[in-house]
Formats: sequence, structure tokens, C-alpha cells
Amino acid sequence: MEEIAFWLSLVLKVFTVYFVCIAVFTLKKRRRYPKAAPATRFAVVVAARNEEAVIGNLIESVLNQNYPAHLRDIYVVPNNCTDFTEAAAVAAGAKIIHCLGSVRGKGDALHQALGQLMLQDYDAFVVFDADNVLHPDFLARMNDAFVSGARVCKSRMMAANPTQSGISGCYGLYFAAFDWSFNRPRAALGLSCKLVGTGFAVHREVLEALGGWNTSTIAEDAEFSAQCARLGYRVHWVYDALTYDEAPTSFLLSLRQRKRWCSGVMQVARQELGKLWEDDSPRPVLRWDMTMFLLAPFSQAVSGILLGVNAALHLSSLLSMVPLVLLGLCLAYAGTAALGAALCLLGGYGLKGMGKTLLVFPLFMASWLPLQVLSLFRDTKQWHAIQHTGRRVAAGYRA
Repeated sequence: MEEIAFWLSLVLKVFTVYFVCIAVFTLKKRRRYPKAAPATRFAVVVAARNEEAVIGNLIESVLNQNYPAHLRDIYVVPNNCTDFTEAAAVAAGAKIIHCLGSVRGKGDALHQALGQLMLQDYDAFVVFDADNVLHPDFLARMNDAFVSGARVCKSRMMAANPTQSGISGCYGLYFAAFDWSFNRPRAALGLSCKLVGTGFAVHREVLEALGGWNTSTIAEDAEFSAQCARLGYRVHWVYDALTYDEAPTSFLLSLRQRKRWCSGVMQVARQELGKLWEDDSPRPVLRWDMTMFLLAPFSQAVSGILLGVNAALHLSSLLSMVPLVLLGLCLAYAGTAALGAALCLLGGYGLKGMGKTLLVFPLFMASWLPLQVLSLFRDTKQWHAIQHTGRRVAAGYRA
């Protein structure tokens, strides 16, 4: 058993070395897209389920963009709603797209909505969640990227409510950590950033190549990213296009949401890894990086299992070193809290009002490991609604 654990640990270290080597390039100077005259006609698409409380904030931020009105429209796609989301969207100034038949989730809603919108003369389609708010220059900066040749773009994200609770602040620090360790270095290396399910834009050229939006997993964002990698389309990180996202405030709700994220990426890996290598690609490096990304949750889950096995095998030794074990845990906690403080500054949140977040952040980060292990054995197949309030806390909203 110990020999198997040793060789598994050795293989898993490959993932750590790979991601660390790429993360080093975060130190490289960030590229900015040259500012360009407005030329891209955008359709902003929002799949909304019971979002009456927040949809107006998003629509207002789209209609108040520093971008010509004739080059942007906003469409709300109500699905499985039991409240007045549609009425609130119409009152705020959005257009409505109705879904036909059964809609299992966001992927189905986007399939129908983008299928209809591609019949019109839009150049690009921007997807948001209903609880988002855009920086006034969002579309202008996305236009810069598309004029420069980008075909799939992802915005930078900040928590809109970082001081509302310790957990909502942890989301903000997680966004910052991912930007600095994943998106920024990949932007420097010409690789794809992580395309999460909101605040991204795709040119019609890509959707035409894919035959429309066609995703079937609960992680439609990761699935779409894998499809882009298969065709050789890079996901560009547009730092200056900023999205504010209302983060959950409950730890239990956070666990449920992040369990869905973990499980969703594993679903995508099972479905898309084989397809990634079916045909030749003009940019195989994108496929390799996507392969490592999709396999990462499995490597983390196995690492968690090995950690538990090693602890069980050496339980007597650990019990004889309780003071040292406790000291190690305390140092790890303090180190992660210190990292959180650095991320407060790097992410633009500052330290004021973030005390609760710094206390919770080590637990928030440690909880990813058991969530990955649980996802390995128990798949999440159903999406559960997350209640939003539309609250924006000044520390996280800098329009």
C-alpha cells in the first residue's frame, strides 16, 4: 500500500510542477489591448431563473455603458421562473427571449437564445449571470480585444459584496488568486484563461464553427472552453473589462455551489478529454493545457485520498507528535491568512472590513480538498438556485 501511495504521489507532483512553472509567468508585464473605435455589435445575454431582485441592476449597468447604444442590446432569457423576473427585466429596459419546451439549465437556455440571436447581425455575444454588474467601460474594453483579433474573451471578476460576510470576501480573494496564478500567466504565455460561466464574450465566428452553443453538463463554461481548445480558439483574458459578481454569504451555500463546480469539471473531463484529441489542431498547446486543467480536480481528489491513507497508516506516529502536528496546522493557517491579506491588496479590495474574511479564508481554501474527493464519488447532476439580494458593498464596487 505504501509503495502504491508513493508512486501515485510522484505522478501527482507532475501536476503541481506544471501549474507552478506556468504561474511564475505572472511576473511578466501584462499586455493591454490598444484602444479602438467602437466597431463590435454586441448582444448581451442573461439566462435568469428567479432573479427578480437583481436583474434590474445588471440591465442598468448594460444600458449605462460607455459604448454606443446602437451597438449593444440586452436580452434576458427567463427559464423555470416562479417570480416576476420577466416583468422586472422588461421594466428595466431589456428584451426577452422565451425558451421553448423543457429547459434543464443554463446550457439549454443559451442554446436556444444564441440560436435565435445568430440569425441577426451581431458580431459577438456576451454572457452574464443575473446578479452581475458591469464596469461602465466593459463593452469598450471587450471591443478593443475583438478589434485586436481575439475571438473568445473573459473579463476580470471581483466580488461585489466582499465585506458583507467572511464567505463573500473569500470569493473575492479566490477570484484574485485565480487571476494571479492562472489567468495572468496564461495571458502572458498566449494560453487560454479560465472561462467561468459569466462575464465572457464569444465572436459569432466561433459559434458558427461549433454549430451554435451546444453544452450538456452542469459546467457549461468548462465544456465550452474544451470545445474552443479543440478548435484552436484561445480564451483571451481582458483585464480592463471588469465584472462585479454577488458572492454567496453562507458557508453551507458556498459548499453546495463549489461542490457543483468540482463535479461539473469532472463531468466535462469524462465527456470531452477524448474529443480533445480526435482531430489535429492548429494549436495543440491549448489542448495540452486544457487536458491538465480538466485532470486537475481528479489529481486533487486523489491527493486528498492519499493524505487520508497516509494519516491512517501513521496514526500512532501522529498521535505521539500532537504538539508538532498542531504547530504545523497553526503555521499553515497563519500562512494562508497572510496570503489572504496579500490577495486583498492584489485584488483591489484593501484590508478595511476584511477581517472576517482573513479569519475564514484558510478554512475556505482547505474545504476545496474534501469537495473534490466527494465529487469523485458523488456526482452533482442538478442545479440549485442561489438566492441573490442585489446588495453592492462599496469596497467591492468601483464603477
